[in-house]
Amino acid sequence: MSVIEPFTSQQIEAVARVLADTNDGLSGSEIAFVLGDAGIPDVDAANTKWKRLYNAIASIQNDKGVGNHLLMVVTRAMNPIRYTSRPEDFQRRRQSLNAVLVLAGYELREDGKVIRVPPAHTVDEAVARASRLSAALASRGVHADVLSYCRAELIDQNYFHAVFEATKSIAAKVRTLSGLDGDGADLIQRAFGASKDTPPLLAINSLATETERGEQRGFVNLLVGLFGTVRNPLAHSPKTEWPMSEQDALDVLTLVSLVHRKLDRARLTAV
Repeated sequence: MSVIEPFTSQQIEAVARVLADTNDGLSGSEIAFVLGDAGIPDVDAANTKWKRLYNAIASIQNDKGVGNHLLMVVTRAMNPIRYTSRPEDFQRRRQSLNAVLVLAGYELREDGKVIRVPPAHTVDEAVARASRLSAALASRGVHADVLSYCRAELIDQNYFHAVFEATKSIAAKVRTLSGLDGDGADLIQRAFGASKDTPPLLAINSLATETERGEQRGFVNLLVGLFGTVRNPLAHSPKTEWPMSEQDALDVLTLVSLVHRKLDRARLTAV
């Protein structure tokens, strides 16, 4: 880790209060483990939880003259493996931490890593940046398979690559479902297209009525259009030549989410 400028006492206190909150923060034994794992002396073990954590971090920062140890505590306390049975605790704690960290120019990602970001200048901006994306995506009920492909890019507010990665998830799922290789429109046509005498390999419904067969044809057109208007341009254009706003990204991700829900119901016609 590169040398980090020392944090203010107020920033250390704010982080300590989040991590060691009286009601739903780290337990005393968890604080001891995190400090020990980070190599930070537990200088005030008898104090209340947040003060104990604050004093440990502030003491070593004063001794070493760097802010690295606060981020070491954050990454160890927020290791995603600790939250596999309670992911809601991770998200709640992460949001609260980011409202503090972003004011100092840092952000805790979904994978538990801390990255540098442009610092927020007001409390309102910090809170908005900490919660905006998660709230927007949650309100839309975006499919988990979409987020698994582009979570890191969204947290970094890299909408160009977030959308690019999300569209890749469609082809990946179609390959898994169909057993085919390839990509793009060719893959979609081979998987879902039908000829006069040959049914499609994959179907999103029973294909029993003309309405259902029309839905299947429309789904093919939708996927081909999505690749043609979003995925292919992103694959061949530099980020500077293809701007992607947050609103556009959220709209595209919502469409990709719809596609994934359709794919969840797809079946092999030979089965």
